[in-house]
Amino acid sequence: MPEFNVIIEKGEDGFLISEVVELPGCHTQAKSLDELISQKRHKNKT
Repeated sequence: MPEFNVIIEKGEDGFLISEVVELPGCHTQAKSLDELISQKRHKNKT
């Protein structure tokens, strides 16, 4: 399984925002780290 570098930042509104460095345009946001990781795993499988 390939590995990716992910940048996670906290937005002004309190949401966590992540970006996959190797996949331009691959961004997601969530209220918690658990939700963010779950969304990233789902998106990377599709």
